[in-house]
Amino acid sequence: MKSLAIEHLPVIASAPSGVKKLRELILQLAVMGKLVPQDPNDEPAHSLLKRILEKKRSGTSSVSDPMIAKNNRGVRAAFEPPGSWVWTNLDEVAIVNPRNVVQDDVVASFVPMNLIGTTFSGQHEQQQRVWKEIKQGFTHFADGDIGIAKITPCFENGKSCVFRNLTNGIGAGTTELHIVRTLDGTIDPRYVLAYFQSPAFLELGESKMTGTAGQKRLPKDFVRYNPFPLPPLAEQHRIVAKVDELMALCDKLEAQQNDSEAAHSLLVKTLLDTLTQTQDADDFAASWVRIKENFHTLFTTEESVDILKQTLLQLAVMGKLVPQDPNDEPASELLKRIQLEGANKESGARQPALRNPVPHQIPGSWTWAKLGQVARKITDGTHHTPVYVPAGVPFLSVKDVSSGFLDFSNTRFISREQHEILSKRCNPKMNDILLTKVGTTGIAVSVDTECEFSIFVSIALIKMPEPVDTRYMTMMLNSPAVREQSTAGTEGVGNKNLVLRKISDFWIPLPPLAEQHRIVAKVDELMALCDELKWDIQASRRLQDQVSSVMLQAAVCGESETADDSRKQRVLSRAQT
Repeated sequence: MKSLAIEHLPVIASAPSGVKKLRELILQLAVMGKLVPQDPNDEPAHSLLKRILEKKRSGTSSVSDPMIAKNNRGVRAAFEPPGSWVWTNLDEVAIVNPRNVVQDDVVASFVPMNLIGTTFSGQHEQQQRVWKEIKQGFTHFADGDIGIAKITPCFENGKSCVFRNLTNGIGAGTTELHIVRTLDGTIDPRYVLAYFQSPAFLELGESKMTGTAGQKRLPKDFVRYNPFPLPPLAEQHRIVAKVDELMALCDKLEAQQNDSEAAHSLLVKTLLDTLTQTQDADDFAASWVRIKENFHTLFTTEESVDILKQTLLQLAVMGKLVPQDPNDEPASELLKRIQLEGANKESGARQPALRNPVPHQIPGSWTWAKLGQVARKITDGTHHTPVYVPAGVPFLSVKDVSSGFLDFSNTRFISREQHEILSKRCNPKMNDILLTKVGTTGIAVSVDTECEFSIFVSIALIKMPEPVDTRYMTMMLNSPAVREQSTAGTEGVGNKNLVLRKISDFWIPLPPLAEQHRIVAKVDELMALCDELKWDIQASRRLQDQVSSVMLQAAVCGESETADDSRKQRVLSRAQT
């Protein structure tokens, strides 16, 4: 590898896809002749090619069209290989898609696509079948053959293997494979595997796939005739050994990254837990200052910022995010007013059993209540699939709100007549709350649009009375304490369902109305800080990826320290800053 890439290996490896790119670099350098030094004592590849062609002519194997072979040897791909190498193609030096001739009662290996890996180890798993059960309608292979997936997305993912330890040395499997069989003692199968897994082969192969979306396949002729860089046999073995060595290094880097990420997540969770254990808003403010001073050390991943957001929501509904004001009307009086004004008469909730345990402690001016005590109405969308029309009133299902906001980009439509019928029972309006209740459950979304729409049974509609801040209620429903109740109340295994009765029975922490407004303002302020922090992380990751790509490109292209390299150094300096 280029010294530039080695010098900045930590920068490359720490990029979001750094280790993946390192693996790709190793494979690309391997098939370009840049991974191990050449040995002048090796038999040159042109002599090896001559031996292979003589071996094929003396056997029963077909030999490729001499004009095709000549043309391919004259082709120069994106690089110039070492002088001891030669350009050829797999149809010249191997057998593509061979067939086995075996007795019907022989036990053989069966390998479906899901048992084939994507790593350079070339490993696969296998099942045992009698040959007569698998000889027809499946791809044939034998020990030492190389298989590569030909269908999308398996090809793009690099699914490929070298078949080993097959029962009785033979096997059959998925029809979505191309098989290459080398002649004994001529080509190392795992060098062919490196060629198949190299980025250049995969990228070019993807552009040559044919068929419709989701069913694209790699043509057999691409495997047969694409230029194949053939090194001396001894160098092939050295390349495979070096790739194994470097892949093991990548495994260690990946394990270190995973260990580091796990330790980092534990640190973030432990420190954020201290916030939820603070006594009051003043105590929280002091603890928050300490954490804020170390923001760029603690919150270096998008996942850690998401954990921070959930912690802030939890603090909000525990009364620790803003100070209490003794002049506020107590929440117990607010609850009485809500009930006097007729809340709950449509939702049918029971009175709360206060002797039941509640999720956490709350300030004295707050009160616990059941959601059904506070909400004016709790219902769900239509239980019958409507007749869809090309254009009309949007009809939302759980998929349209499970992202945490109203998404009209992929909705279906119903006629206005159907909408008016459905809205007599369930009519979502501005400032109402939607709650997912089938499949993905417990995600609350505030209705922030005046647009009319109807909803399916997979969404619950919660209408709040006037003396309640709807945005506080949405935050509260999305907080960990209430989400835990949502998870506990979800029934079923496959098509999970959160029934209305369980939603109505949610324990909710109710603050004074004035404090609800202060909480919403504070959460907005802190969530904006979190979003800014996440944007910085994303920008940093993009820059890391850019630097990683520049360094790896330099290693592949063998560029010297030119004016263009000055640009690379500037990019690197930005990343280090």
